[in-house]
Order: sequence, then structure tokens, then C-alpha cells
Amino acid sequence: MPTKRRKKRLTGIGTHVGAMCPIRPDALWALDFQFDATIDGRQVKLLNVIDEFTREALAIVVDHSIDADRVVATLARLAAERGRAPGFVRFDNGPEFVSHAVAEWCAEAGVDSVFIDPGSPWQNAWIESFNSRLRDELLNLWHFDSLLEAQVIIEDHRVDYNNQRPHSAHGGLTPAEFTATWTTINQPQPA
Repeated sequence: MPTKRRKKRLTGIGTHVGAMCPIRPDALWALDFQFDATIDGRQVKLLNVIDEFTREALAIVVDHSIDADRVVATLARLAAERGRAPGFVRFDNGPEFVSHAVAEWCAEAGVDSVFIDPGSPWQNAWIESFNSRLRDELLNLWHFDSLLEAQVIIEDHRVDYNNQRPHSAHGGLTPAEFTATWTTINQPQPA
């Protein structure tokens, strides 16, 4: 008689959630780090933040190092610019994300954090896809002379991505066009 296999119960830090399907802008922001280097071999660290619903690249912070306080400052700045914090933030279990500073900001802002399971980048598919495109379309093709050059060129790429790059998931609209259209259609109607 065959024995039944038990599914392993996943445990870890924070809330682990499988696929989530955001239903509006700012429902779920995904964050991840990427690395590159300047031509002289100095590390360049990128903090990428996207809105999973609109596919907007909300921020790409570029510096030699980015700690948890910088993650919090970026989240706070984006929430202020957009007029609200996201419902959820999704990231891996990196030390910058599991820090007390990030947890405290999430608690104060009323944001739930969702951690992907270790070694499971597919659970953060939209940001991984964005990272892959950024790597293929820019980082692999450009040798940055300085941190400032990296910051300027990567920000230009982010703006172009949001305003000039159609997405099939949005019927050929760019993230900016999709966001504007969705916001117009979904405005509360006067009584």
C-alpha cells in the first residue's frame, strides 16, 4: 500500500503569501535589489520598486550601498508622492527588508509585508521580470564611469520604461497610460 506524502509546512519570517492579484494601483509594491559596478570596479547597488498592478517602476535608487534606513526613506517618499502607502510590500528575506526599521515603518503606515520563501524568486515574479529587462536592456550594455552617471542613466531608463514601453498585460498601454486610464475610469462619481 503506497504511503501518503505530507506537504512540508512553510515557515519563516513575516507573512508568506503565494500569488496575490492586486486589484488597484498601490495595492502591492514589490521591492528587490540588483547589483552592477562602475568601470573602476566599485559596486553599484539598485533598489527597484514597482507597483504590481500598474507595472510602474516607482523608483530605482542607485548608490554604492543601500541600508534599511534608505529602504524606509524610499518607501516613505513614494507614499508621500502618491498620497498613500501601499496595502502590501513584497520582498525577499534580505537583511535590509527584515530589519526593525522596515517593520516599524510598515506598522506605522498600516502596510502589511509579504516575504517570499527563501530561494523562491518566482514568488516575486513581476520585480524579477523587471530586473531581467533592466539587466538585458541597460546594465549589460552600459559601462558606468561613475555613480552619478549610473544614477542619471538608470533614472532616464525608469522614466522611459514608465512612459514609452507598452505592456501586453495592459492592452499595449504604457504603465503611465494604464494608470491614468484606470484612475479616470475608477474615480468616484458625484452623488
